[in-house]
Amino acid sequence: MTGNTQRLTILAQDPAVKQNGALVLAQVEIPYEMLADGPVGYRVKVVDFDATTNTLYRPHPYVYQPDGQIVDPFALPSAKLSRKARLAFDQELLQNPNFHAQHVYAVVMRTLARFEYALGRRVPWGFNGHQIHIAPHAFCDANAFYSEKDRGLMFGYFDGVRSKQRVFTCLSHDIVAHEATHALLDGLRNRYTDPSGPDQAAFHEGFSDIVALLSVFSLRPIVELGLTLGEGRIIKRDGLRLIQEGRLTQQAIADSILFGLGKEFGQQLGGARVNALRRSIALEPRKDYLDRSEYEEPHARGELLAAALLRSFLALWVARIQQLGTFGRQLYNLDMVIDEGTKVANQLLTMAIRALDYCPPVDLEFGDYLAALLTVDREVAPDDARYSYRDAIKETFASYGITVPGPETDADACWKTFDLNEDIVYKRTNFESMLRDGEEVFRFIWENRHLLRIDDRGYTQVISVRPSMRQGPDGFMLRETICEYVQIADLFGAEVTAVLKISRPEGMSSRQRLRAYGGGVLVFDQYGRIKYHIERRLDDAARQKRRLDYLWDSGGLEQVQDSRNQFAVAHRVRAGGH
Repeated sequence: MTGNTQRLTILAQDPAVKQNGALVLAQVEIPYEMLADGPVGYRVKVVDFDATTNTLYRPHPYVYQPDGQIVDPFALPSAKLSRKARLAFDQELLQNPNFHAQHVYAVVMRTLARFEYALGRRVPWGFNGHQIHIAPHAFCDANAFYSEKDRGLMFGYFDGVRSKQRVFTCLSHDIVAHEATHALLDGLRNRYTDPSGPDQAAFHEGFSDIVALLSVFSLRPIVELGLTLGEGRIIKRDGLRLIQEGRLTQQAIADSILFGLGKEFGQQLGGARVNALRRSIALEPRKDYLDRSEYEEPHARGELLAAALLRSFLALWVARIQQLGTFGRQLYNLDMVIDEGTKVANQLLTMAIRALDYCPPVDLEFGDYLAALLTVDREVAPDDARYSYRDAIKETFASYGITVPGPETDADACWKTFDLNEDIVYKRTNFESMLRDGEEVFRFIWENRHLLRIDDRGYTQVISVRPSMRQGPDGFMLRETICEYVQIADLFGAEVTAVLKISRPEGMSSRQRLRAYGGGVLVFDQYGRIKYHIERRLDDAARQKRRLDYLWDSGGLEQVQDSRNQFAVAHRVRAGGH
């Protein structure tokens, strides 16, 4: 523990994943704070109430040592346990609601800390409040979801399909991280839950799976277990643990750490939860996925995004392994291989989160996210020659049919830099105020609306002004200000042609109500000059036509967005399969 962090024990994955018959546990570092009973901290409040049985579980009171270090009540004893004692210890953890509470608290705080590290600032939840409420045993049902209206994460429990043992969704690391990511993404891009095209509908699920799975693979115990499947693949020589080169190809790693562990992840849930890891990595690359009707469904489409990132993870891990030295007949140091795997997972997780700042605020498409991913990495790490992360990511995404939007990107597939600074009017706005004041940013936008190609017929609103500070691998600090604005035009069907310059879908009434969106992200450098303008123009007729036709054909225009229930309903659909 450092002065700013503390360590608590969690399940590295879920109770079905075991090493030599024992649970795979990990002590993770999370931000230091003096916890109230619950546990309750400055960003997370665990309230363990079961609405099905009307039970409020008594919380564990956390205590601190004289040096300020927290006492982890569920840490493994320092003395080695016999097999029988270890199994008894594990069983106690699984049955103890206080451990369930600690597990969700620590995983959510770890996820929050990863977002704040990546973005270089405090990150809000997707509701008006500081603390998210978490109910580890909210109800008896095979479901878990984020609820904006309840300001909380709800985790259900049920009887397993392969045994009569009770299954708690709150004990699955990837489920907890997935739901926490929904709440954080909702705070960073609150328009991504609005009706739009198929990619935006899928992005919430796909991105939440990416964060959850890379969070799992950033833990050494899980990577080691996947590579070795226990001790069977380890060769011991001269005090080193070695592993054969043949087990470290992309396919071999996929078969062990991904397909192998994927058979265990969520096995007790059966049809009650689609396994994101198993399904995503099973999607072999092919370029026509996005055009196939079965991948218009948001969850299936989101799995394509997760598959592209997981395949990138594999490609980059193998590239780093190949630069390690070998021992004897193509044997690699196992601990160094594990280090490279967790390092890639951590780096990709940071890149994936940072990319959000470079994504348009409305009508997101997967190609936009890819451009954002590549651009933000180039900003922080311009020299990519050693491992060629960006080339590997471009190639992998392209193999799934995901490419950047050509007109808005440069030869490196990154967003084009803003080239009109000489004409922009800066003198009538205050740079210091622009760093934090939405009113000042709006004045700047209004003064320059014609150069910024902003249609003044829509209702324009600056919805966020956020500072960002990021550190690259060479220690270089990147300081930026991220300003997000949206434009809204509420229309009737009769106005579509006049305002949007597109034809109405066949069968649409002239009295049909609809809403069109525009908007953009202005990225200012440390001197207050525009670096990037990532725009979604309200008068972009081609985009508005694609969006309107999709929503009309899919029934999205009639969709009633209920922030209390939308993720609950979506995850229940996912639980039932496609």
